[in-house]
Amino acid sequence: MKLLRFGELGQEKAGLYVNNEILDMSSFGEDIDEQFFDTDGLTRLSKWLLKNQSNLPKVKSDVRIGSPFKRPSKIICVGLNYTKHALESKMPLPPEPIIFFKSTSALVGPNDNLIIPKNSFKTDWEVELAVVIGKKASYVEEKDSLNYVAGFCLHNDYSERAFQLERNGQWVKGKSSDSFAPMGPYLVTKDEVSNYNNLHMWLKVNGKMMQDNNTDDMIFEVPFLVSYISQFMTLLPGDVISTGTPAGVGFGFNPPIYLKAGDVIELGIEGLGEQRQVAV
Repeated sequence: MKLLRFGELGQEKAGLYVNNEILDMSSFGEDIDEQFFDTDGLTRLSKWLLKNQSNLPKVKSDVRIGSPFKRPSKIICVGLNYTKHALESKMPLPPEPIIFFKSTSALVGPNDNLIIPKNSFKTDWEVELAVVIGKKASYVEEKDSLNYVAGFCLHNDYSERAFQLERNGQWVKGKSSDSFAPMGPYLVTKDEVSNYNNLHMWLKVNGKMMQDNNTDDMIFEVPFLVSYISQFMTLLPGDVISTGTPAGVGFGFNPPIYLKAGDVIELGIEGLGEQRQVAV
């Protein structure tokens, strides 16, 4: 299934993406949130759709798309998780995953504007594969990790490099500005992602290809990341793990390239859809 949410910010309804059309499934009576996942919502929804999908109303194609899930308890990001990105950042390959948080208030829809924050002069882009947790996970073994995954989605992990690297403290300061976590357009359930470790991913700025890579360059793969992070914290249903970005970020160019008002950022991951943001 491809699940999404549509409508004005804060008033989104649950939807289903089928054959390039959006179906309104708000009659199911639930939002796509922690409670939905915690009560085996994907299974219940699948059974419900067998009887009701043919009657779901179609949604106009110009509707705003929100994030594919309601604000989760946490967004956990993995730094330097692609070999070539670590090299372009002139940083050593990490012996263990580098973990940091992104504020959930940064969450927006896939085509909402990128708001360059006040006092920013180094706002950067990062196309990433995001993993959505399907049920409570604590001290999970790697061999069981995928049992705790609901699905995958596209994430642009925007970063303000001066806030992140020059202002002392943890990276979270450079990752959490409003609009810095566009997700979607949809959540693709894991049964529809045949090989999450071999997905083409790309990002363009003003039509120029900046990132053109594949998830096979990951240092730490999805099952290991879910298990590893669950050793340090309980993962709750709906939580997001963003698995890192490949080479081609603005910070990695010489001289670096950063975003300015008016820039258009487009990105996608094979099978997970595309996003488009305008910087303002």
